[in-house]
Amino acid sequence: MKYLKQFLIIIAISFAGEVLHYFIPLPVPASIYGMVLLFAGLCTELIPLSAVKETGDFLVAMMQIMFIPATVGLIDSWDILKDRWPVYLIITFVTTMAVLLAVGMVVQLGLARSKKKEGRENA
Repeated sequence: MKYLKQFLIIIAISFAGEVLHYFIPLPVPASIYGMVLLFAGLCTELIPLSAVKETGDFLVAMMQIMFIPATVGLIDSWDILKDRWPVYLIITFVTTMAVLLAVGMVVQLGLARSKKKEGRENA
């Protein structure tokens, strides 16, 4: 029952993201709205981590399976993609490196702020 409740919380937040996507005319996917809502809820503790942790861990563990339909779609579209695969490979590499760089910088900034805050509390 606990997993069902956690999954329903995640689905409700995803639905709220869909509603926001419908009413806010920005080119932002509804799933991004949902993730921002969940992140804000967890940061403000309106949603306790324990309310979604186990189901979230399960969904992250199953993430690889979620990419199978997209991969099959790419394989099915190979006739269209085969003439431009080097361009797609370069774009994929460059954007992956940009994301890794951005995430690394954000993590380093967060760790530096955490250490600075911890130093002030200990003083």
